[in-house]
Amino acid sequence: MIKGPYTTRFPKEPLRPYERFRGRPYFHEEDCMGCTACAQVCPVGAIEVLDEVRYGKGKRKLVVHWDICIFCGQCQANCPTTKGILLSREFDFATTEKREDLKQEIEKELMVCSCCGEAVVPYDQYLWVAQKIGPLVFSNASLILFYLKTLELALGEKTPPKKEMDFSRSDRMNLLCPRCRREAALKS
Repeated sequence: MIKGPYTTRFPKEPLRPYERFRGRPYFHEEDCMGCTACAQVCPVGAIEVLDEVRYGKGKRKLVVHWDICIFCGQCQANCPTTKGILLSREFDFATTEKREDLKQEIEKELMVCSCCGEAVVPYDQYLWVAQKIGPLVFSNASLILFYLKTLELALGEKTPPKKEMDFSRSDRMNLLCPRCRREAALKS
């Protein structure tokens, strides 16, 4: 009674939550590699993944819907880079405006199969794996080719997608999706 009311003066004065408070998740575009681990572990499906391949170029769009998110922190806990998506301490984002404003989108460039033209993996994920495993990158044909292209030591000429699945031994050195790589290994 002498001390006064315990309630905060939230609308008039900003409330500072404690340090480990789980608030709104944000993608950090430079640290996110687009691997979709966050979307796979999200219990409510608040993270949407949209892959689009047009004219031999691919883009992956990652969208976090804050209006669906329950702020469980699974996305941050399961991010391989540990900095791709982080929870902030923001909690006050109610709006009477459009629901479409309650989301964040980022885009990542996809690497495309040189045979069938399907999306394989984001460019940033390949780069992260190559840096993570270091010299062991030379034990995988796709990673060797990718690594040499990033160093501008390999030819960057594009081969048009094949109409038939007629693989030769040299096709195993191309960037292929798992289905085409299996076919190339069996037929060469």
